[in-house]
Amino acid sequence: MVHIFDSLPGARITGPQRPGIRCIQFNSRKVEKGDLFVAVRGTQVDGHDYIPDAIAQGASAIVCETLPADELDPAVSYVLVDDSAAALALLAAAYYGHPSQKLRLVGVTGTNGKTTIATLLYDLFTALGHRCGLISTVVYRVGEERIESTHTTPDPLTLNRLMAEMVDAGCDYCFMEVSSHSIVQKRIEGLRFTGGIFTNITHDHLDYHKTFAEYIKAKQGFFNALPKEAFALTNIDDRNGEIMLQNSPARRKVTYSLRNVADYHGRIVEEHLDGMEIEMNRQQVWVQFIGRFNAYNLTAIYGAAMELGQESAEVLRILSTLHPVSGRFEQIRATDGRLAIVDYAHTPDALQNVIDTINELRKEGAQLITVVGCGGNRDTTKRPVMAQVAANGSSRVILTSDNPRFEDPQVILDEMRAGLDKAQMARTLTIADRREAIRTAAALARPGDIILVAGKGHEPYQEIAGIRHHFDDREEVRAAFA
Repeated sequence: MVHIFDSLPGARITGPQRPGIRCIQFNSRKVEKGDLFVAVRGTQVDGHDYIPDAIAQGASAIVCETLPADELDPAVSYVLVDDSAAALALLAAAYYGHPSQKLRLVGVTGTNGKTTIATLLYDLFTALGHRCGLISTVVYRVGEERIESTHTTPDPLTLNRLMAEMVDAGCDYCFMEVSSHSIVQKRIEGLRFTGGIFTNITHDHLDYHKTFAEYIKAKQGFFNALPKEAFALTNIDDRNGEIMLQNSPARRKVTYSLRNVADYHGRIVEEHLDGMEIEMNRQQVWVQFIGRFNAYNLTAIYGAAMELGQESAEVLRILSTLHPVSGRFEQIRATDGRLAIVDYAHTPDALQNVIDTINELRKEGAQLITVVGCGGNRDTTKRPVMAQVAANGSSRVILTSDNPRFEDPQVILDEMRAGLDKAQMARTLTIADRREAIRTAAALARPGDIILVAGKGHEPYQEIAGIRHHFDDREEVRAAFA
C-alpha cells in the first residue's frame, strides 16, 4: 500500500515507518492529534523550534532537516529530509492526490503582466466552453466560485487543496501566477505544468532576492523544472527572455514579440482611450485594452491559446469581448470631463508603461497628474526611481503613502523625494494621507485632464502598522469627483 512518505525519495525515517496521518501542517499552532508537522525554515522563524509544541499537541510524525537534540519520542515518526520546504510541497501534492496531473496547468511568471495574463486566460477558456481554475493576486477561482486571494502564489497545502477542488468541480484547466518567492521557497515543487509563460523582468523584490542576478535565476528556475511535454513561451523583446529557455527541458520552446521575428507576433494598428486594434500573426482584432504592455499581454495569451490547441479565429473573437482586469488601467470618468486611471503599477517599469500609454493618448494641453507611493518593508532602492519616473512623465506629481506597513510613511516619502531634482520638486507635492492626495489631484485637475492613481489597483485596503484598513482607490476617486 502506498504511503505518503513514499513521495519523499531518500528520506530517513526514525520510529514508526508508516504512521496514520490525519492532516499535514506547517504551523505548529494548527496541529491536532494524528497530524504530520513539517518543520520549514522561513525568513522570520524556523519551524524546527516548534517541533516540541507540535508533538505536545499530538503530532504523529515530524518532517525535519535536523533531528531534535532532546530524546526522541518513540511513538512519533521522525522523517529526515534535505529540504523540508520541498518536502512540504511533495507531501501536499501526494496528500491531495496529485491534482495538477489531472489538470492542464499553465503558470505565468515575470515582474509585470502576470495577473492580466492568468485572468484573461481563465476568461478566454471559460468562454471557449471549458471549466477552469484561477490562482492570481486578485482572486482564486474554482469554476465560477470566487475565493479571496491571500498571496500571489499560496503555500503548497492551499495550492494543492485548491487544485483538488478544481478537479472535483470538473475543471479542465488551471491558470496561475507563479511568483519568484514561490519558486525559491519551493511552493510549486511537485506540480506538473502543461506550460509556462514569461512576461518580463524588471526592478522588483530586491529586498528578498538581494541581487538582480538572483531574481533572474529564480524566474529561470521555473522553466528549468518544466516537464519535457510542456510548452515554454517567452517574451523575446525582454533582454532576459531567451535566458528562460536556455536550460528548459520543455520540447516546445516558443516566443512572442512586438518588435522581433517570433512565433507569435503582435502589432498595434490603431489606439484610442477606449481600446485598440491589434494584429496577431497577420490577423486584426479590436480589443478593449490599450497600451503596449497590454499588447504584449494579449500576444502572450494568444500564443498560449495556440499552444493549447485552440482555433485562432475563435480565440480572437473572444479576445475582442474581454474586459481589463480589476484595478489594471481601470478608467473612472467625472461628469465634467476629468478622467482618472487606477492602476496596480508598483514597479518603475510598470509605472513607465502606464505613463507612456497615457501620454501617447492624452490631448494637447491636457495635464497628467500622477498620484503614487511605495510600499513599506519592501525594496527600498526603487523608491527614488519611482519618483523620477512619475516626475519625468507627468505635469504634476503627488507623492503619497501606499501600504506603509511597519515603516514611517514620511521616511518612505523622503526616500522617494531624494530621486528628484529642483525642477521636478517644483512640480511635486508630498501628501502622506492617500485620501487627501487623491482629493487634491481631483481638485487640481481641469476638464480633459487625466489623473493616474498608481500602486494599489484592485486592493481594497491600506496596511498601516500591521493593520489592514478599508481603502479602495476607486472608491476614493469617485468620492473626490462627486
